[in-house]
Amino acid sequence: MNRSAALTGSLLPWIIPALAVILWTVLTKTGIIPGYLLPAPTEIIRTGYFYIFGEPGQAPYAGRFVGDALASVSRVFLGFFLATLAGFPLGIISGRVSPVHSLFNTVINSLRAVPGITWLPLALVWFGIGMKTTVFLVALAAFFPIYLNTLSGARGINPQLLRAGAMMGVGRLRGSFSILIPSCMPHIITGLRLGLGISWAYLVLGELTGVPDGLGAVIMDARMLGRVDMIIVGMILIAIVGRTSDVLLVAALKGSLRSARRMA
Repeated sequence: MNRSAALTGSLLPWIIPALAVILWTVLTKTGIIPGYLLPAPTEIIRTGYFYIFGEPGQAPYAGRFVGDALASVSRVFLGFFLATLAGFPLGIISGRVSPVHSLFNTVINSLRAVPGITWLPLALVWFGIGMKTTVFLVALAAFFPIYLNTLSGARGINPQLLRAGAMMGVGRLRGSFSILIPSCMPHIITGLRLGLGISWAYLVLGELTGVPDGLGAVIMDARMLGRVDMIIVGMILIAIVGRTSDVLLVAALKGSLRSARRMA
């Protein structure tokens, strides 16, 4: 029974993707959707193979995947790191110190309401086309979910836990690391995962500005050339790399923090 349940659990996530591929194949094979609008899955596989494993010059975009993926991952990592560096401590402090919360709450929530794409022209003026603009957009987008979820966790902690720690001689700094942060860990992890997911969305926005490399840059170039197959390959690869980064983030948190391991 356990083996059957485990097998069902492992197959369940693949049911919707499999049905989508079947429907996709039927639509393209029957000509309901023209190939220039939606290439067949076999064409996507072929394009993806050359993009990942091909030699430069063997086909359009052949052999570019490693360089593009490294460029995109480095931009996401740097922007996400800066967002965490700012959002996590500010969320903890704002959650526990009311004057700090009052000072930042209106400003941060007002900025959060500004659509991300409206920051793009300003970022281009400030930083120009390239790494700095993309990192700025990623960091700005990831900051808000990290800050708000950490703030929610810090404000929602049971004050009796902190009082009990104080009665046992636990100082404020030690209590922050041994009581406060572990109690906030579900909110912190949620904020980090949301921030990382949004980072990939804003990475594409930043790379659509004309940078020479990156998964988003490939999608933009393919759009200008009418290569729908390459656009879909880029989208699929961003989904895979983004999902992989989320799994690695959760694994890293559980590997380094005992309170995160207890959530498994």
